[in-house]
Amino acid sequence: MKFWLFRVCVLVVVVVWISNASAQDKKLDSFTISYASVSGTRAPLWIAKDLGLFEKYGLDGNLVYIASGVTSVNALLGGSVDIIAASGSSAVGAAARGAPIAIIASLGHIAYKLIAHPSITTIQGLKGKIIGSSRIGAGTDFALQRLLPKLGLIPGKDVTLLPTGVSESDRRMLMLMQGKIDATLGTDDNLLQLASKGMKFSVLADVYEAGVYTTGSDIATSRQLVKQKPRQLKAFIMAITEGTYIGRTQKEQALRVYRKYLKIEDPKMLDSMHKNYLLGSIPARPFPNEEAIQNDIDDLSQTYAHLKGRKAGEFLDTSLLKSLEDEGFFKKLYGK
Repeated sequence: MKFWLFRVCVLVVVVVWISNASAQDKKLDSFTISYASVSGTRAPLWIAKDLGLFEKYGLDGNLVYIASGVTSVNALLGGSVDIIAASGSSAVGAAARGAPIAIIASLGHIAYKLIAHPSITTIQGLKGKIIGSSRIGAGTDFALQRLLPKLGLIPGKDVTLLPTGVSESDRRMLMLMQGKIDATLGTDDNLLQLASKGMKFSVLADVYEAGVYTTGSDIATSRQLVKQKPRQLKAFIMAITEGTYIGRTQKEQALRVYRKYLKIEDPKMLDSMHKNYLLGSIPARPFPNEEAIQNDIDDLSQTYAHLKGRKAGEFLDTSLLKSLEDEGFFKKLYGK
């Protein structure tokens, strides 16, 4: 009887030990991820969060909204966030000043269009007018600085660039409708939103078609974290990549997060966002666009002379992406 009781006690101890060991194995690594604007490019983050993909790959992912790329970078450098999703120009600008950060992935560019008050129907009609950007040195500011000369307009001479301090393009569009600015950069979903309210506007140019490649949503982190926590960062990339895959192949999941996070119910607008972002500008494999980053470097070199001649590769670390590619992760998702 005593021997039987002894065996039961041993069995209980073993079961408890195994349970504790299993719990330890399943312990999630806490990671805080910030994003600098509420737009369709963030869908992979939201899908990963809502469907438990961060947990699937061993992370306790916490998403926070910080409405500025520069502020996001400061939060990263201060240690309050681990990863930022913001314009590449923010990361490059900080790195140029000696900050130890690198761009490790991308959620693609923002499909901007140059939109004007309905009374302005041609590019030449913008002469003498005010074009609103977000902030000096932000992605929209650099995009306009590159776009306007291609259209024959010199900022500061032919047109006035006004930093509105507003990151969200839909809010800048409202400023346009209110007559506070004459033109700005907006997206297709902004256009649908305005049209649904009976508002009129002019679309004067497509930024991407004009050959202006933007870094609307690059993923950056500290170089120290790349060395210290490569597994966790790879887990993050795996989660958002699977989020993109699900958003592409399961349309209703994509529409659900857009309804939840963007408070959109209009079916036409939801379809537009799915088409323009998850089936359009968001890459299946989240490799950064080096040409877009090089554009940012060239723009910033006008302010930071030591950036002249620098190459995009100096500000990138795609080692984690290449590792996942070598391991066949992307092929497993997409079958090619």
